[in-house]
Amino acid sequence: MHVVVNAATSVDGKLSTRRREQVKISGEADFARVDRLRADSDAVLVGVGTVLADDPHLTVDDADFRTERAAAGRPAHPARIVADSRARTPTDARILDDAATTYLLVSESAPDDRRSALETAGATVVVAGESRVSFPSAFAELERRGIDRLMVEGGGEVIFSLFEAGLVDELSLYVGSLVLGGRDAPTLADGEGFVESFPSLELTGVERIDDGVLLTYDAS
Repeated sequence: MHVVVNAATSVDGKLSTRRREQVKISGEADFARVDRLRADSDAVLVGVGTVLADDPHLTVDDADFRTERAAAGRPAHPARIVADSRARTPTDARILDDAATTYLLVSESAPDDRRSALETAGATVVVAGESRVSFPSAFAELERRGIDRLMVEGGGEVIFSLFEAGLVDELSLYVGSLVLGGRDAPTLADGEGFVESFPSLELTGVERIDDGVLLTYDAS
């Protein structure tokens, strides 16, 4: 599986405010770029924190992109995936509507009643890992289900875990022209953090978009 992490941060590396409130970091041109990335992907992944904070839909906005997908024999929208170890996704989350298939990655510690409720709400539950989602195991199962190109849209805990597991192939990072600050504000890669061995990236592109800059990296 080819994994592309896409994110937008402030100049000081924050994904959102310390209150975990969504902030408009980029503009229309970058929104179109992100929509293109989604349209080119088999699935889009976020963590449950993103679902709880933003209630995203994770569908393709541009009608032409949806038409392209249909012409290629693909669903109008990529599958949606939530990494949710304890099955905390609300049963009325937008990501569970019938616009596209939704996979919920949970651990064995997820309560049975929550798993059942989310399956009833429309999710396909994939169990991988004991107390936390095991991404290598989950990704192997997703590959078996036909997902070859995966776009990751956050948040910081998920992105850190994927770098830690060596599963990231590309990073597309839009850096906007604002400062958010806050020692408790989420960053691109949260989690425990690296202290000795650090993921090595190769810068492959720099492009000005809107009032910011897009940095692209090879992480494989």
